[in-house]
Amino acid sequence: MKSRITVAWSTVASLLAVLPGTAAHAHAGLPETSNVTLRRGHPQDFFSGTTFGAVISRDSGKTWRWVCPDAMGYGGWRPEAYLWRETGDILAATGSALLHSPDEGCSWRTHPFFKSTWVTGLAAHPTDDRVFHAVTGRPGLANGLYRSNDGGETWTASPLLRTGLELNAVRVSPVDPRRLYVSGVSNNQMVVLRSDDAGDTWQEFPHALPELLRPYALTVVAVDPVAVDVVWVRVSAQGYTHLLRSDDGGRTLTQVTVLDDTFINMDLSSDGGTAWVGTLNYFFMGSSTGPLEKQPLPTGNACVLRDGETLYGCGSTWLHDWALARSTDQGRTWEHIFALYEIQGTQLCPRGTPVRDLCPARWPQLAEQLGAPLYPDGGVEEPPPPDAGAPDAGTPDAGQQPPEQRPPEPKSGGCTAAAGPALPLLLLLSSLLPRRRGPRRPHR
Repeated sequence: MKSRITVAWSTVASLLAVLPGTAAHAHAGLPETSNVTLRRGHPQDFFSGTTFGAVISRDSGKTWRWVCPDAMGYGGWRPEAYLWRETGDILAATGSALLHSPDEGCSWRTHPFFKSTWVTGLAAHPTDDRVFHAVTGRPGLANGLYRSNDGGETWTASPLLRTGLELNAVRVSPVDPRRLYVSGVSNNQMVVLRSDDAGDTWQEFPHALPELLRPYALTVVAVDPVAVDVVWVRVSAQGYTHLLRSDDGGRTLTQVTVLDDTFINMDLSSDGGTAWVGTLNYFFMGSSTGPLEKQPLPTGNACVLRDGETLYGCGSTWLHDWALARSTDQGRTWEHIFALYEIQGTQLCPRGTPVRDLCPARWPQLAEQLGAPLYPDGGVEEPPPPDAGAPDAGTPDAGQQPPEQRPPEPKSGGCTAAAGPALPLLLLLSSLLPRRRGPRRPHR
């Protein structure tokens, strides 16, 4: 017998298929998780970015609290990933601003050092909690790599800083932290750049990829955990994502697999032999030399993070009843961590912080949409003043987007969002999806 969720989603998919000007894909604009990170040195602390802000757990995923996007102030560009320092600071690059929370998610600010440019990528040193690298990519300005030695408080430009360069990602080798890889566009040509001395000098490798038709958005996505010269990039072309691997430090690229979906992120096993890739709709696994095969779970949306020998993956609550799960057998089976309807209200923060002042008044509407308990602790959360506001991370200049945020070219039957009456459609979806009420069945 089909579950209620499956039946409802089948109805939604059928309606989307016949509605003009809409594209049916797994989450269809519904609330979802989009990434997950663990606090360094504190594996019981989870922070998961979502399409409606973020959620945080301090007890190994047993309870979750919401951080509303208004309090985070990231504007229209949502971070693709977060980094959580052992000290409790949380940092993220939005594609516009550099976000920083000094108090475990209660207060947020945009770093003033980058106020005139776009921070398009951020990477942490594998062992030193104070060292970060950021790259910028705002067209028309000098862009490059910046380094912080004090946990993101102050930043210094590296010698890689020039006009005509627009960067979109940075990765640090876990084997040798002095080995850095960045990617982007240099004078309208896709490039991978490599430094062997922590950013003091650079080698630049252009990649025309003539075998692909109009490729764009070449992005470094992973560095091998045991081989310093092995690096992975992805590139988009005609609606497909091509995952490529270099075994010579970025100089040449060899195709590993082609994904008929939108890439989210990837990770590698501790020996570098297995690769996992999350996409907008599916989860893929296989040898790091390819090809990768589609897995039955997660579906709807997928992200992946390896911590030791444990794998964490995002998924769609609307399709298989969990939004985050763990796997101890390399992604073959998954154990439920939490579903969206299990969020226990807003993050518990001191008065005077943006999360405490702004989020409680917004929780009832989200709780209704998710089917979550309104006041799970039995009390009533005091709403903020009616004129409360939050700073915004900034609005890009008209007509400009950071390189990694440029929308992919549409492909028939693909997963990109299409123009159309989005709000009426979401209201329709909300009415069709099951309302979750009452106690839930135990998952652990």
